[in-house]
Amino acid sequence: MAEDKKFVEAITSMDVDFAQWYTDVVKKAELMGYSSVKGCMIFKPAGYAIWENIKAELDKRFKETGVENVYMPMFIPESLLQREKDHVEGFAPEVAWVTYGGLNPLQERMCVRPTSETLFCDFYKDEIQSYRDLPKVYNQWCSVVRWEKETRPFLRSREFLWQEGHTAHATAEEAEARTQQMLNLYADFCEDFLAIPVVRGRKTDKEKFAGAEATYTIEALMHDGKALQSGTSHNFGDGFAKAFGIQYTDKDNKLKYVHQTSWGMTTRLIGALIMVHGDDSGLVLPPRVAPVQVDIIPVMQKKAGVLEKAAEVKEKLIKAGLRVKVDDSDKNPGWKFSEQEMRGIPVRIEMGPRDIEANQAVIVRRDTREKTVVSIDELDVKVKEILDTMQVEMLERARKHRDTHTYVATDYEEFKQTVANKPGFVKAMWCGNEECENKIKALMGDHENAAAGKYVVSWMTVNTAGRFNKKKFEEDYPGVYANYLGAPGKTRRFTIKEAK
Repeated sequence: MAEDKKFVEAITSMDVDFAQWYTDVVKKAELMGYSSVKGCMIFKPAGYAIWENIKAELDKRFKETGVENVYMPMFIPESLLQREKDHVEGFAPEVAWVTYGGLNPLQERMCVRPTSETLFCDFYKDEIQSYRDLPKVYNQWCSVVRWEKETRPFLRSREFLWQEGHTAHATAEEAEARTQQMLNLYADFCEDFLAIPVVRGRKTDKEKFAGAEATYTIEALMHDGKALQSGTSHNFGDGFAKAFGIQYTDKDNKLKYVHQTSWGMTTRLIGALIMVHGDDSGLVLPPRVAPVQVDIIPVMQKKAGVLEKAAEVKEKLIKAGLRVKVDDSDKNPGWKFSEQEMRGIPVRIEMGPRDIEANQAVIVRRDTREKTVVSIDELDVKVKEILDTMQVEMLERARKHRDTHTYVATDYEEFKQTVANKPGFVKAMWCGNEECENKIKALMGDHENAAAGKYVVSWMTVNTAGRFNKKKFEEDYPGVYANYLGAPGKTRRFTIKEAK
């Protein structure tokens, strides 16, 4: 039992140090490992399995809306990246460059994709000729590289996994409709599949994606009262189309520019799962995303017939459509219980010789630790009922946490006091102009979340070491970036989103 206790005590309480608690859960649940490549991480089987389930469900939902999967090159020539000025400017500080091919210097350096807008645009300019070629609704699953100065498991790393959708449409209305459609798809996915309630909204012009006309996001509230951007959907208008010459002939034989969108979700969602649902015993996974939904733990497994019965129950549950494992390791039951809780497996089934003799087993929920004694003959039905109940109740608890940490301020003084003293969202009136935006930034200090009228504000700390110096760039050598990086420093990312 001393070993079992030590297993759990290795986690820092989230009330003591939330950041350390997060790191402890990531490591103890064996979701990822640190790589010798600085700023990059290794997905362990438990972590990658969660991403596989996210990917499979999202991909299914994408295809139901007409999305097709493609794959673009990993490398982008510098001349191609420069075609869209605002886009280049936004990503320049984070770009990783390839300058050699084997032993030979390249005539033109290439970046490792930080995102693939320019590649899709270069493809679309030859692929799209007529209105009959539209719309193009493509997505790719891949990794991207952004040379972050500070990294954190799942939340921020130099290479991360994601999906990026890139579409082309005949009209601005069609592009906006797709932008909103994908934002709502993301929100529904988070709530239905991950049991994470989100706020939908639009970023300010200062904080929108580089080269976009409008950027929409979904924001989730973590245990510690901070928000996490969980998905984005961008309306590019015809800006990229004009930069790359993507035109089509319409039904009246007139030449027009296409209107484009882009949208993406990343492995950051795994971090959101940890911080929304986890507790001081470890990970708590909603049943729909959990790689293993049921952990059968035989008690006194060396007794005759115990392991055989566990295997029989496993097969029965698998036939019922559940993801199941039997922990038949030589660890003691207490250790197995702690490990199941640490890994966030939604349900465990305890069964020993006496249980088997009585034709019963004990079902234990991970989220509430509620125990239910059930006939072995009814296990398949009862476990499915419990898992369905867990999925619903986990969403309800997360929504309650968000709502109880959302405050209303009726005047400026109340707004200031709330921001200073209460983690979470603040609802208040906001005029929508830049002057007020800057005033709110100054007011919020170290706080990262607020809301204003129908808007939700997040102002996140981001590292700006090496920020691109546009003024110096324009004055001296257009097209050259590396020698004109700003001095290291930090700023905070400010977003305003419509709350629903």
